[in-house]
Amino acid sequence: MQIKTTQQGHIAWCEPSAATLTPQDFSVDVWQTKAAVVGQSKGRYTTWFVKTDSAQTWVLRHYWRGGLVGKFNRDSYLYTGLKQTRAMAELAILETLYQEGFAVPRPIAAHVARSGLCYNADIIIEHVADAKDLVAYLSQQPIDEQQWYALGQTIAKFHLRGVYHADLNAKNILLAHERFYLIDFDRGEIRQPDNGWQQANLDRLLRSFNKEQTKLPSLAFSQQCWQQLIEGYRSVNAI
Repeated sequence: MQIKTTQQGHIAWCEPSAATLTPQDFSVDVWQTKAAVVGQSKGRYTTWFVKTDSAQTWVLRHYWRGGLVGKFNRDSYLYTGLKQTRAMAELAILETLYQEGFAVPRPIAAHVARSGLCYNADIIIEHVADAKDLVAYLSQQPIDEQQWYALGQTIAKFHLRGVYHADLNAKNILLAHERFYLIDFDRGEIRQPDNGWQQANLDRLLRSFNKEQTKLPSLAFSQQCWQQLIEGYRSVNAI
């Protein structure tokens, strides 16, 4: 990762072609003026897909606050050091995992803008081609038992590495070309493996599947699917 200082704050990048990015390039407005916005994903807030001059597709995401705090403070965080900012921390963990061959999106760049004691931030990652999150996928078709088993193995490999995902849910798992990816490592950490937080991660994921199925009863998920996932997990990392 390389870092440069700007008038507004700092830009870090992992992808060489991102070395020329300016603070303005982390605003969707710039990409819209170039007619380079090729898609979007709407959750609590919008994430933008943009096409670069080199025909890469990047995902641009701003860091927004959620919950009650977000009603009064949309995107400002207390600055306690560059490495501790949400964007730089997420870019760093993605770079580590990507270089080690884990199934995560390729990290591109991050931007931190300072304002007194506070900051706001943005991150850019590479778009995983032809990927769908598991909720979108399972709303249209099932995956077989072998794939559920493979998903369990994928999660276990992250856990064995000590990767704590702060929001492991069905929408933060992508399926593309028979491979599962984990996305959104905001507030994630690499920590000492421990059955406690690993089991909490799995419990959170199960609650996510059950919640999504409550909203969409036709979602292709069942207790048998979950059991296959757990068997795959245990084949790599006993809990």
